[in-house]
Amino acid sequence: MSEGVEWALHSCVNLAWSGPDRAVSAARLAAWHDLPAAYLNKQLQALARAGIVTSTPGPRGGFRLARPLDAISLMDVVAAVEGPEEAFRCAEIRQQGPGAGEPADSAPQRDAADCAIAHAMTRAELVWRRALAAQNLDEIRQQAERQAPEAPERLRAWLATR
Repeated sequence: MSEGVEWALHSCVNLAWSGPDRAVSAARLAAWHDLPAAYLNKQLQALARAGIVTSTPGPRGGFRLARPLDAISLMDVVAAVEGPEEAFRCAEIRQQGPGAGEPADSAPQRDAADCAIAHAMTRAELVWRRALAAQNLDEIRQQAERQAPEAPERLRAWLATR
């Protein structure tokens, strides 16, 4: 998983802390964690395409959450940034090199579903996706506030000074 997922998750929590009436630019969100603004903007645009944030153009524009944090799962953010493709892609290396099975013309056609490794990885990914879908960003926000109670106010004060 790319670091863009982490950046997008933090940005969503930061947008919640900034308040619903404030649009925050990608540059400001990036500056808060000393991230490259252009790259974070790509993650924010992916979130906008997925309906997780909204984007307002212009000098006073920026990003806002499109829905409450409790309506955004971790899987929503992962899928927005990484895409819907499976994390593991079986390349069927069983069919290559000296260890390859029988030629296709003399053996029944095998596919990735027959591969024990592909099957195990698919089961594991399903569990992983279900776990991400079961946890929402409001749960993450609450945990972050327990760990750093001053964080929301620090962010709002910092946004107000610039």
